Amino acid sequence: MFILNLTQHAASPEQVEAGAYEPQNKELVQKLLTFEELPTPDEVSKRARVLAALAREEGVEAVMIGGAPFLMPQLEYELAAYSIQVLYAFSRRESVEETDPETGESRKISVFRHLGFYEAQTGQAIRNWMVHANSMI
Repeated sequence: MFILNLTQHAASPEQVEAGAYEPQNKELVQKLLTFEELPTPDEVSKRARVLAALAREEGVEAVMIGGAPFLMPQLEYELAAYSIQVLYAFSRRESVEETDPETGESRKISVFRHLGFYEAQTGQAIRNWMVHANSMI
């Protein structure tokens, strides 16, 4: 499966191995995911719609999303409207010790190990709601 990376960061080697790839217009995606000021609900909706349209134009079946928590529910909803599977990266933080070969000093850094993708349930929840709503008519 090919997974469009709709996050601000480049996909890790493990994510690429699992099928993630960068969008053609990564700079625009990063701009849409970055908020310098408190947004209005309309601004959040507009950005989510544009990001979903970009994913649709790429012709993907799945996307990896991440960013501002207040954007993600709206983005999930917009992607589900196009029947695009929404995934979140799942990773484990590991502490790694590095030694500087020149100074001999060691330092600990955190490394995130990609362990898989979690599928958001928004699309299924919307489909269930629509079936329920239609059965009430």
